[in-house]
Amino acid sequence: MTELQKLTSEAIVNVFETGRVRGRYDAVTIIKGDTGHLSYGRSQASLGSGSLYTLLKAYCETQGSRFSADLVPLLSRFRDKDFTLDHDAAVRTLLQTAGDDPVMQATQDAFFEKSYWLPAQRSANACNLTLPLSGAVVYDSYIHGGFDRIRSRVKIGLSVFAGTDERAWATQYINERKAWLLSCDDPLPKTVYRMEAFLQLIDENKWNLELPILVRGVHIDENVLRTTDDSIVPARAPDAASSARVLQLSRPYMRGVEVKSLQAALKNNGFSGDVDGVFGPFTEVLVKQFQRKRNLDADGVVGPMTWTELQRDIAATAHP
Repeated sequence: MTELQKLTSEAIVNVFETGRVRGRYDAVTIIKGDTGHLSYGRSQASLGSGSLYTLLKAYCETQGSRFSADLVPLLSRFRDKDFTLDHDAAVRTLLQTAGDDPVMQATQDAFFEKSYWLPAQRSANACNLTLPLSGAVVYDSYIHGGFDRIRSRVKIGLSVFAGTDERAWATQYINERKAWLLSCDDPLPKTVYRMEAFLQLIDENKWNLELPILVRGVHIDENVLRTTDDSIVPARAPDAASSARVLQLSRPYMRGVEVKSLQAALKNNGFSGDVDGVFGPFTEVLVKQFQRKRNLDADGVVGPMTWTELQRDIAATAHP
């Protein structure tokens, strides 16, 4: 995929997420019934998935962040998925104001690149997908949620193999995802416009994302990639990892069923340790080792990306 095709893929998803080609770094959204709860930023990191905590933590740890002193005292609430944050006007204002900080914007760009774009492209490569439109579809599923769940439903197979038509695979994936979204509780059925937009691009034979293109009424070409327009924000697609706490070494130690699930998942991935439900220093060491193996930030924090990677092999082979 060329750099222009990458920018186009990101622009398509940005339009889905915030209605703007370049995205909105200050966008704060809550949609009734959305499992993501409070969501924020260019590609809408969500409180419910734990990605918002990971983003804000990265921002607060970056030199020169103007609002870290205000956000640091709130981090534990984001980590613990305190849903009272959904309706905290002061927090909303703080996040919107922080969106104007160039450090926040750079942090968001780096966060969404490493946490979503790169893993999505690794998955696309693993599925033997080579066309830019296919890569954009996978990226959208990483941002919106549920790639492996839908991949397991593609009747052609989990990947494109010799004799398989990539265009047929990607089209079937899109249709399976559309059907699944329509089967979910509100507000997810309202987000099928994402799949309809991709199907329209297929009808126009835009497999190489040739510009110009029109997505949800937004014109995208090389010049407009640097412009903005009005905002439209979707709901999150629920993932198995979305309900899990963000886990990390703390005092007192975190304990419970979710810690046991983490330790069992680490063991399933070849990292042996006690499954005692206590997140102690050794569990942190194993988490960091796993994160390095999967090219994640080795910070010992078990957020949505780490949960997803831990569950990936199981999800990829699960029956629909």
